[in-house]
Amino acid sequence: MNHNIIGGSFPVLICQLNKGEKMVTQRGGMSWRTADIEMETNTTGGVLKGLKRSLAGGSIFLNHYTAYSDNQEIAFGLSFPGEIKTFELSGGKEIVAQKNAFIACTENIDIDIFFNRKLGAGLFANEGFILERLSGEGIVFIEIDGSSKEYNLAPGEKLVIDCGYLAAMEPTVTFSIETVKGLKNIAFGGEGLFLGNLTGPGKVWLQTLPVTGLERMLDSTSK
Repeated sequence: MNHNIIGGSFPVLICQLNKGEKMVTQRGGMSWRTADIEMETNTTGGVLKGLKRSLAGGSIFLNHYTAYSDNQEIAFGLSFPGEIKTFELSGGKEIVAQKNAFIACTENIDIDIFFNRKLGAGLFANEGFILERLSGEGIVFIEIDGSSKEYNLAPGEKLVIDCGYLAAMEPTVTFSIETVKGLKNIAFGGEGLFLGNLTGPGKVWLQTLPVTGLERMLDSTSK
């Protein structure tokens, strides 16, 4: 499978498939395709696995697209302006991504949920408790809101973030919650009550324009 990402800030992923090659995406994830590609929809692992995916913002059913001749093409777009990030997974490598980040993958990628070990992250952060765990052997594409910034955290190194800015991380990174200190900071700082702590070792990908932040801005201007 060859692929190409075009479109700048409004990108689309275009995959070129030969006979027998497959791509998997969420319900409604395809933008366009050539004629000799057929779709099959199923729960991919059973109903329970589909329900678990839905908890992480995905869909119960996945669409499997198979090319029935060479030189076929299928495209996948974004739900929000941003970037498409490519990860090649093998040898037990995994990626943990924000809710709704998954765009498409080759057929041997497993899409599951990732429970944060810190209960506080589930109580106080929109993206903190249940994330998407992507593993297996193959290529997976995820959606980044806005642009991305990568950090490679050393063991014990910490990064403090607004939780909505977390796009993806390696599972070796620990994610926890801290309370904003000081009554004035809480009341007038505009950061809310809680911030996220990312502690290494491992890589972290942050996004510059999270949908959650835009939703809060639109909600405040409409009042």
